[in-house]
Amino acid sequence: MSAGHADERSDTMPELPEVETVRLGLRAVMEGARIEALELRRPDLRFPFPEGFAARLEGRRIEGLGRRAKYLLADLDDGARVIMHLGMSGSFRIESASGAATPGVFHHPRDGRSLHDHVLFHLSGGQTVVYNDPRRFGFMDLAPGPGDAASPHLALLGIEPVGNAFDGAALLERLAGRRNPLKAALLDQRLVAGLGNIYVAEALHRSGLSPMRQAGSVTAAEAARLAEAIRTVLGEAIAAGGSSLRDHRQTNGELGYFQHAFRVYDREGEPCPSPGCHGIIERSVQAGRSTFWCASCQI
Repeated sequence: MSAGHADERSDTMPELPEVETVRLGLRAVMEGARIEALELRRPDLRFPFPEGFAARLEGRRIEGLGRRAKYLLADLDDGARVIMHLGMSGSFRIESASGAATPGVFHHPRDGRSLHDHVLFHLSGGQTVVYNDPRRFGFMDLAPGPGDAASPHLALLGIEPVGNAFDGAALLERLAGRRNPLKAALLDQRLVAGLGNIYVAEALHRSGLSPMRQAGSVTAAEAARLAEAIRTVLGEAIAAGGSSLRDHRQTNGELGYFQHAFRVYDREGEPCPSPGCHGIIERSVQAGRSTFWCASCQI
């Protein structure tokens, strides 16, 4: 992959497949475990921790580890919910009680001094889950209940693109009457939750739809095609461990490999991979974000 462009700084944010990959990696050690101690090594990340955060979590059992859009959700046995966001460079590491090294092969060197280990969950199973975040753009919050309405971070989120309710009809309803570009509408978290720049570009190419066209112009047939492409590209990325661009890694330290399957993202100037298309992948800028697409087959 190329080194990227200056306007793509926000593409270091993990997208839905990356967050789901992290959730799957953490689930085996966190679900059902009791938080014996919560160690906060600083008073804040992107935002200050909630008042009494450590005391409110210690002794609580994690009943389930879920995901909503790009947020990790730990549901506790007292009904509260921990909401975690990875920001640009946040990651989790699983360590044994003996302090054994994190398993997996690191493709990029890490700071072994634990300088950026900010939150440590000491669990009843003997493991410690460490949250590491060099840039501290991630955050953790506590909601009083499990529903979306209980948290301002979740209350306005749209439909989940990998949920059972997401299909062409649901997407068409959300795009109807919208005059902004199709790509911008898909990135609106109030319409579809969890979609980011990379996978929107991939889904639009697979469905043959231009990121520039008016969102409300999408027909029922096109919406069905696009919804299927979104589900497919996200499913493939989750299965591959996420794209793991730049800072993001799986919980075992390994990079995912979905980036090798990108059709258009970061492939400016390369031939379009669509069968029978003789176009060239272009790069445009929409609202300060890079858009990669083929003007020949995306209409």
